[in-house]
Amino acid sequence: MNNYYAETAYRPDTIPKHPVPERRSWLRRFSTARLPWGVTQDLVPTSMLTCTSPSDMRAMEQYEAEIESGQRKEQAYEKLDYHQIIDHERYRCAPMSKRSAFWFYLRGGGRFVFWAMLMLSPPSWLLIADVSPEGFWKGLVGLVVETAPLFLGLPLACWAIGSFVVHKLPNWFMRPSKGPLWELNRRTGMVTLFDYDNMGKYKSEGLIGEFVYPFHEFDAYVGSGPTRQGHMFYQLYMAHRYRNHVIDLDVFVPRDSEPEPHYAGWDFVQNYMDISRPLPDIPLFEPHREQDPVTSEYDRHNGRNPRYWRDMDDTTWEAKLAEMRLRVHEINTRERFNEMAAFVEYVD
Repeated sequence: MNNYYAETAYRPDTIPKHPVPERRSWLRRFSTARLPWGVTQDLVPTSMLTCTSPSDMRAMEQYEAEIESGQRKEQAYEKLDYHQIIDHERYRCAPMSKRSAFWFYLRGGGRFVFWAMLMLSPPSWLLIADVSPEGFWKGLVGLVVETAPLFLGLPLACWAIGSFVVHKLPNWFMRPSKGPLWELNRRTGMVTLFDYDNMGKYKSEGLIGEFVYPFHEFDAYVGSGPTRQGHMFYQLYMAHRYRNHVIDLDVFVPRDSEPEPHYAGWDFVQNYMDISRPLPDIPLFEPHREQDPVTSEYDRHNGRNPRYWRDMDDTTWEAKLAEMRLRVHEINTRERFNEMAAFVEYVD
């Protein structure tokens, strides 16, 4: 294999024999389903597609060109290191700082509550006013005056304040978090979890610990449970087979009422790490495809347009999204044999 990749890089045909793992607790067996390895499809959750659209890519290209030509000045917050790396080598996940997240939550939460209250309040006002001893119209006016400032005014104010800060004061509120959470490394085939306890060394010396394991030592699970409203939700995560380490993969696919997007998320992770195949062909990776040897060779052999996504029109883009949603809905994960069972003797 190309010297670019480490000997530990993941390939399905070079997985070593694994020791027998311990039996999982009954609670984990009851609430989670282990997903099979192998026989992946070229699928991604639509949330992975929509995080970077062709129009977003063109806007970023234009912005970078204006920065380079001196037409625009790079903002201070754009020069900060946010610890997140997403390219042909690494998918390093870093959370937003609590300070930055607060203002985004204030804006998003205020907007959601405002529109929810705007739809729910009028019918409630009409029902209560209809039985008001003061009469319908007087009762209605009184209810609106008494409750609107709280149920509509407060969320509207949160939405407005959050929007003002997000759009007008990014240099003030945007700050990096203390560091990344985890990393998938395609080039080395390793998975890294960053430890901020580190036997007290992080607090005393600022040293972040690292747990590094081969990708093939992890299994993917879809957990399920009810929401507060009684609806079922599904969540994708990876768990190390021999250590108590878990990686929440909600960055790829958030909690969802259907399991299929999570199945597609596991296919995406396997395809990204597998150096026997090219990078997943999504807008997010298009600028990096030429830098990955396997992907670059694949693209040259198949005559792939290097600007396939960037030059795509909006109509075609929407059609691609609809096509991917359908393919994800029809994913065959439940019918697959777990190819890892040839290398691991599962006890549950």
